[in-house]
Amino acid sequence: MAWDWSSIGSVFATLLFLRTAYRDFLPPEFHRFISLLLRGIMARFDNDAKIVVEEYDDVTCSTNELYGAAQTYLGDRCLEDAAVVRLTKTRDSLLPAASLPGYHTTYDSFQGIPLQWASVVVAQADGSSRSGRSSRPVENHSLELTFHRRHRHTVRSLYIPHVLKEAKRIEIASRQRRLFTNRTDTIFSDGHRNPWSPVPFSHPSTFDTLAIDPALRDDIRRDLLRFVGRRDYYARVGRSWKRGYLLHGPPGTGKTSLIAAIANLLEFDVYDLELTAVHSNTALRRLLAATTPKSVVVIEDADCSLDLTDRKKKKKNKQDEKNAKTGEAEEEPTPASDRSGFPTVSLSGVLNFVDGLWSSSVGERLMILTTNHPERLDPAMLRPGRMDRKIHLSYCGPEAFRVLARNYLEVGEEHPRMVEAEELLREVEMTPAEVAEVFMRCDAEGEGADAAMDEVVIEMRRRKQEAAAASVGEIQGECQGN
Repeated sequence: MAWDWSSIGSVFATLLFLRTAYRDFLPPEFHRFISLLLRGIMARFDNDAKIVVEEYDDVTCSTNELYGAAQTYLGDRCLEDAAVVRLTKTRDSLLPAASLPGYHTTYDSFQGIPLQWASVVVAQADGSSRSGRSSRPVENHSLELTFHRRHRHTVRSLYIPHVLKEAKRIEIASRQRRLFTNRTDTIFSDGHRNPWSPVPFSHPSTFDTLAIDPALRDDIRRDLLRFVGRRDYYARVGRSWKRGYLLHGPPGTGKTSLIAAIANLLEFDVYDLELTAVHSNTALRRLLAATTPKSVVVIEDADCSLDLTDRKKKKKNKQDEKNAKTGEAEEEPTPASDRSGFPTVSLSGVLNFVDGLWSSSVGERLMILTTNHPERLDPAMLRPGRMDRKIHLSYCGPEAFRVLARNYLEVGEEHPRMVEAEELLREVEMTPAEVAEVFMRCDAEGEGADAAMDEVVIEMRRRKQEAAAASVGEIQGECQGN
């Protein structure tokens, strides 16, 4: 059939009339029905399924966590061969992070399933709030994940959790870990203020540089790695995912270095809690609630921070003093405030902080207490569940001395002074800090290592002679007394 311009014009006029009639005369419900019908017909010929991950959640008007996790995952796994990569760096990150820029596509695979990620940017129709200010970006960003529809269950139940888990691991490995201390300029009456003040944590101590007994060091490391890998176990037995360590021993035996090595091994943040700066049990609970998962909460010199001593001993001493007095003596009430007029933290508050209901409000966490005198602490502080392990760090032994000599002087067991130094250490008491101080006074290069070994042996001999002289003096004093 021959077509002329008049016939073509009639066809276009008819189509225009039908379009106008469809749009203006048919109800919206019919429009939606036709749209769904057409989509169903098209879907029968399309084998691909698609998941859209938008940057913002329209319901809560907050950032979609899955969007950020997917960008982190793609930046680490799928953008090595990409022609264009977007780099960003946050304050807590050590290195810039790559992400998929808008209007670009990358590919991934999971259990043999080919996957396609596309970054989509759509201009927002209304980018202002009721107040007239811009409440969200002008452009809406989203990620579209495309795959074959027969793999829908695997993608939703296995691949998406895999992306979230890998993204979390990448963020922890790339972020700048921090050391927190509690603020002293507020009573924390404002619940929205962060009560912790952070600084970058860059302590170089590791388990390989710890000057402690190798068997104890390896046992601690195994215990820590077992703890972080038992999330499901703790949930199954009904316990909070936390563990308590009590580090005790003479000053200079490496308690602080061990804490830093633990944080570096597990890649945890460190919260250094100064109890004397906390004015009430309520403030202590707020401090605990403001900590983050994967953290180490440290209370150093617990026996000196507050009155956490044995209550039975205190009660007995008070009773003895009362009986020794001739007149009537009233029992002293438990102080409810310090000299500044603020309420103080009680032993009960610290016990609940370590192992109360509030202690389970955060994820995996280590609680570490250090003391030079564990016998001064109340037994309730030391029971299992609060302090699960009690680690005694003693004076420098032969094994620890070898570690110090290797770290500071780069010498091994073949050094001629090593045997004598190890024999002396079995008779004298020197802390690892004292040995390290002797090493640091000498140059570790060239002949400095030999000089340092000579110097530390001389110091050990001197201490041995002093200990022998003191022992002789005590014996003579006892003889004269008799």
